[in-house]
Amino acid sequence: MNLLAFAEGPALVTSLSVMIIGLAWRLVAIFRHPTQRNLSEPRSTATIAGAVRCIFTRMVPHQEFRSSTKLSSTNGYAYHVGLAVVVFGYLPHIDFLKRVVGISWPALPNVVIYLAAGLTIISLLLAIMLRLSDPVLQLLSNFDDYFSWFVTMFPVATGMVVLGAIGGHYPPNDPSAHDLAVAIHLLSVELLFLWLPFGKLAHAALVFVSRSAMGADFARKGSRI
Repeated sequence: MNLLAFAEGPALVTSLSVMIIGLAWRLVAIFRHPTQRNLSEPRSTATIAGAVRCIFTRMVPHQEFRSSTKLSSTNGYAYHVGLAVVVFGYLPHIDFLKRVVGISWPALPNVVIYLAAGLTIISLLLAIMLRLSDPVLQLLSNFDDYFSWFVTMFPVATGMVVLGAIGGHYPPNDPSAHDLAVAIHLLSVELLFLWLPFGKLAHAALVFVSRSAMGADFARKGSRI
């Protein structure tokens, strides 16, 4: 078994299984956590609307903090949007997702993918620079913060190598260089899958649970957040 076959076979199955089971385990642990019964009379029954509203309103910093967090907030949006464009807009990624889940959609032009990937790398580098240069963030940061950054940057960087290996064309002009680049890229993605349920990157799934629970609770009290 060569490296690409390993990355496309056992490594992919194992990493996806760990990610899915790990996230499911964390969600079950959250919902099984004992809570005290709320005996107060609800002021509103629009808890579902409150839950949905909170998911989106919490994406924007409060007015009082916008000036001091403008750079970090804007940069956070930049690499999140850039990652989404690269992951869901690049033709090889769409073909891969079609093989895994059986659905596909039109791909974005390559020039858009190149720009999004470049923006993502610059934004991630800026994010780590901001963390390393801020004394408060340095005190608050731990292994999880730095390793989560690494496993996010690694697939983007290796993805840029894949773009170079295929010369901007798909299918590739040089299959051997392409196979090695894709194998390393897949292994970097699988490392991300393995780490995601256990570190702060789990917020990709857990953020919707926490925000919706908070929004529903405040809506029951008659508050809008």
